Amino acid sequence: MSKRNASINARPRATALLIAMALGLFGATSALADTAPAPASTAKPANTLESLKELDGKAPTRRDMHIQSWQTAEGAKVMFVQAHELPMFDLRLIFAAGSSQDQKTPGIALITNAMLNEGVKGKDVSAIAEGFEGLGADFGNGSYRDMAVVSLRSLSAADKREPALKLFCEVAGKPTFPADSLARIKNQMLASFEYQKQNPGKLAGDELFKRLYGDHPYAHPSDGTAKSITPITVAQLKAFHAKAYAAGNTVIALVGDLSRSEAETIAAQVSSSLPKGPALPKIPQPAKPAAIETHIEFPSKQTHLMLAELGIDRADPDYAALSLGNSVLGGGGFGSRLMTEVREKRGLSYGVSSDFTPMQAQGPFMIGLQTRAELSENTLKLVQDIVRDYLASGPTQKELDDAKRELSGSFPLSTASNSAIVGQLGAIGFYDLPLSYLEDFMLQSQSVTVEQVKAAMNKHLDVDKLVIVTAGPTVPQKPLPAPTDKPAEIPLGVPEH
Repeated sequence: MSKRNASINARPRATALLIAMALGLFGATSALADTAPAPASTAKPANTLESLKELDGKAPTRRDMHIQSWQTAEGAKVMFVQAHELPMFDLRLIFAAGSSQDQKTPGIALITNAMLNEGVKGKDVSAIAEGFEGLGADFGNGSYRDMAVVSLRSLSAADKREPALKLFCEVAGKPTFPADSLARIKNQMLASFEYQKQNPGKLAGDELFKRLYGDHPYAHPSDGTAKSITPITVAQLKAFHAKAYAAGNTVIALVGDLSRSEAETIAAQVSSSLPKGPALPKIPQPAKPAAIETHIEFPSKQTHLMLAELGIDRADPDYAALSLGNSVLGGGGFGSRLMTEVREKRGLSYGVSSDFTPMQAQGPFMIGLQTRAELSENTLKLVQDIVRDYLASGPTQKELDDAKRELSGSFPLSTASNSAIVGQLGAIGFYDLPLSYLEDFMLQSQSVTVEQVKAAMNKHLDVDKLVIVTAGPTVPQKPLPAPTDKPAEIPLGVPEH
C-alpha cells in the first residue's frame, strides 16, 4: 500500500511514498494512536486496567462493536460504529480501484490515488496540506492490488469537522490532477524503478507474482513499469477516477464521536461528492499455475528464497482453520516450525515466515526467507521437507492450543482503537462479509480441531505444486549443518536487502 499524510509536508513525503511502493511496503492504519487523556476523575472507571496482574492469566477483553450499515442514495455502502470515548472520528473510503483494475495500463491505479491530494480547484498540494493541518485533521491515501483507500481523521466538533469534510470531499471527489505534479511523480517512480534493480527481494517478488498469476490482474507490479507509466496522461487519470472512484464502487467506513444522524449526513455528503457510477465487476479467480522454479542471477552473499501457491479468497470458510494452521507452520514467529528448524536449530536465516493473504480473488500463500548463497539449494529443500512433513502430520494439540491462546490474546488489538476499527469495517464492507464476522471468526478459531486444521491445510496446499523463485548468485553448494540446540553458525544479524 502507498500512504501519505497531508498534515506533513507533502513534497518530501512523495518521494518516500514512491520508494515504499517500490519495496512493496505498506501500513494499513493511521500512524496516530488514540492517546488523548481521559477526563480527570477521582473515581476509577470500572473497565480501567491498572496492572497486568489484574488479567490473572486471562486474555484482555475485546471492545464490543455495534456495526450499523446502510446505503447512500448514490449506492455507496456505509459501515458505522459509534465511539464516544474521544472527540474525534475516522473516515475511510474503500474503492475497488487497486492495481487489479489497471487493465492495459499498469500503474494507473497507483498514480491516480497518489495524485488525489496534488490539486483541487483553487488549491495546490501545499494549500491542501496546510488546510488539513490547520484544522488538526489527518489525510491519508493508499493503493493495493484489490483496493484504493482515502482516509480522514478529524475532531468531531462541528467547527473543525465541517471544513475538514468539505476539503476531503474535494480531494476525493474532484481532484484536478495537475500536469506538473504528474510529471514529478512519474520522475520519482522512474527513479524508484532504477532503485528496484538493486533490490533482489523486489525482483524476486515481481517474478513470483508473474509466475503465480500469469495473465490475471494480480500478476503485474502495482506500481507498473517504466514503459507503462511514461505515457499515462492527465485525461487517462481523470477517466480512471470517474470510473473507479464512483460512489457505487465505494465503501464508506466511519467510526467515532458521532450520532447516527451525523453519520448519515457525513456519508451522504461524501457519497454525493463522488463521481456517479456503479460498482466495477468483481475480479475473476486465477487459473492454477504450473509448478516451476525460476532463478534470478544477482551478485550477493545471500539468496532470497520465495515459495508460493494460490491460497484463498477473503470469503473462504476455511480461513479460521488455515490462519491457525499457518501460525503453527510459519506465521507465528518464534516457536513456529519453520523458524525453529531453519533459524533456531541451524542458524540458516535471520527469519523465515509463511502467510496466507486472502483477497477478492485467491490471494497467495507465501513462504519467504534469505540464507547464505552456498546453502541456498539445501535450505530450499529443507523448507519443502518441513512443509511436507507438516501437511502429513498436522499440528500437535499443544501447538494448536498455543496458537489459539496467542490469537485470543492478540485479537483485542484488532478493535483497540478507532483507526483499527475503521480498518476492520472497511474490510468487512469491501469483501461483503457478515456484520458478525469478527465474532464468528473468533468462535470458529477457538473451536477448530487438529483434524480440521490438517484437512484445511492439505486441501489448499501441495508442496509439489509450489511456484518457487530464488534471487542470488550461482555458487558451489555446501551441506547444511546438523540441527542442534546451539547452532555453530548464528543467523546473520540483518538481512542484506
